[in-house]
Amino acid sequence: MKLLSFSRHGRRSYGAIKDEGVVDLGRHHPDIPDIREALRREALGRLAESVEKHASDYAIGDIEYEPTIPNPEKIICIGVNYADRNAEYKDGSQAPTYPSVFMRTRESLVGHNRSIKDPPESDQLDYEGEIVIVVGKEGRRISEAESHQYVAGLTIMNEGSIRDYLRHAKFNVTQGKNFEASGSLGPWMVTSDELNPMSELQVITRVNGEERQNDVTSNLMFPFRYLLSYLSTFYRLKPGDIIATGTPNGAGARFDPPKYLREGDQVDVEVPGIGVLQNRIESEST
Repeated sequence: MKLLSFSRHGRRSYGAIKDEGVVDLGRHHPDIPDIREALRREALGRLAESVEKHASDYAIGDIEYEPTIPNPEKIICIGVNYADRNAEYKDGSQAPTYPSVFMRTRESLVGHNRSIKDPPESDQLDYEGEIVIVVGKEGRRISEAESHQYVAGLTIMNEGSIRDYLRHAKFNVTQGKNFEASGSLGPWMVTSDELNPMSELQVITRVNGEERQNDVTSNLMFPFRYLLSYLSTFYRLKPGDIIATGTPNGAGARFDPPKYLREGDQVDVEVPGIGVLQNRIESEST
């Protein structure tokens, strides 16, 4: 299934893509209020039966996309995970022993086709296309061999960053990763029965149609299996938690001169097998 969160006439719900329309699963299952609760109740099979049974309730153009999981308990992000991205820093450092980990807030992300906000405090808004793991069930100290059992599906993130704010402190990047509406998540989650999350996947980022990033998950320094195992060492992973797995080289900051985002720019992040996450940039008023 392709599961998405959306709003229509101010009412929030969730559903599944069917015949280029949306089956409103929130309406058909009022006892399951959102995707996170569906995962918690292990109800994906029940939802799939509803998708088979019901016709689409709305056309795609009649809804507004919300972040795929609008209410995750944890938004976990991995930094500098593609080998070429580590080399891109040109600082002579060896490959890291452990992944870099940081957190984002819910308010920092918008849905597909929504505007990403360029804040007035900086002129260094940048893009980062990433594949995102959606955790399907609770787990702690998960083995790599069993890690696939904890993945509900995959979605896409534009992990927008305010580059100068990333350097405001010595030991963290929190400031530059959490400006309100500075990134996006969507358009939907493809469940693991339709797309093997442990297969080789590709992520491509385009700005105004120009390809900027293109890499495959076989080049990850810390593959998905390792990330789930490592993160569950200290986190108790919960249904609906999301893990952004890192971005390839080619972010705007790495060009000379840098190619930061400006109002009116369009950013497309494509993952074949999932879809395309698309957002325009809009200047945020003070």
